[in-house]
Amino acid sequence: QVQLVESGGRLVQAGGSLRLSCSASERTFSSYAMGWFRQAPGKDREFVSRITYNGYSTYYLDSVKGRFTISRDRAKNTVYLQMNSLKPEDTAVYFCAADRHRPTTATVTSPPDYEYWGQGTQVTVSS
Repeated sequence: QVQLVESGGRLVQAGGSLRLSCSASERTFSSYAMGWFRQAPGKDREFVSRITYNGYSTYYLDSVKGRFTISRDRAKNTVYLQMNSLKPEDTAVYFCAADRHRPTTATVTSPPDYEYWGQGTQVTVSS
């Protein structure tokens, strides 16, 4: 069972930057595709970004393209989400998730397609 732990969320002003981290408990993490999702109060969980197991392909929600960058360090069992030019509408709890069945596919955006989830980290962007 892969355990995922997110960190890095906090209160930041609009236009600021944050880097979220997601650390995995097992080395098998390196063979999984990884995703970031977010959930704002009263809204459904929303896909944000995904990276294939080898880091060669990434995919983003349209509204974060050019502002967010997903990356991974397989040696450290960690995935990152660098978030720049943050907007108040980016406010949400951010979750990382692991998909072991489609490691080379970048365009998997549905939450049920991910087997493992972290507990989430709160990102609040003030205007």
